Amino acid sequence: MKKDSIKYIWTDKKRGLFGLPWSFTRYFLTETKFITRTGFLSVDEDEIDLYKITDKKVKFPFWQRIVNCGTIIIYSRDTDTPSKEVRCIKNVRQVSELIDKHLTIMRDRYGIRGRDMMGFHGGHDNHDGDDYDNYEIHDGDDVQ
Repeated sequence: MKKDSIKYIWTDKKRGLFGLPWSFTRYFLTETKFITRTGFLSVDEDEIDLYKITDKKVKFPFWQRIVNCGTIIIYSRDTDTPSKEVRCIKNVRQVSELIDKHLTIMRDRYGIRGRDMMGFHGGHDNHDGDDYDNYEIHDGDDVQ
C-alpha cells in the first residue's frame, strides 16, 4: 500500500532527548483511526478505531515540559489495546482537540454516544417509558 493512499490528519514521532524525534515510534491520526507504528526492520502497527475511544488524559511530565512536549493516554473499548500512551509529542493540546473532533464525527456517523460505550443500556434500544406501560402483570390464577 502506498504511503499516499491514506490521508493523515496528523502525524508525529515519539520524541526523546532534547525533544528531538529520534525514535522508531510514529503516530498517525486519520479520519477513522489512531495508528501507532513501531520498529525499524520489523514493523508493528496498532490501530484504534476512534469511535471506540472512551476517555483520554493529557499529562505533562517535568522532563517533557522542559522540551515543550506532553503525553496523551487514550482509553478505549478496543480488545487489543484498552489503553495507549502517546508519549512525548509536540502540541499535545492541539492533538487532543483533533482526536476529540474526529471522535465526535465518527460517533455521529455510527450513532454512538458515550453511554453506549459503557454497556449500561441493558439490551433495550428504546427507553421512552411507553414500552413498559403495555405490559400487564398477571397472577398465576388469572393466566389461562
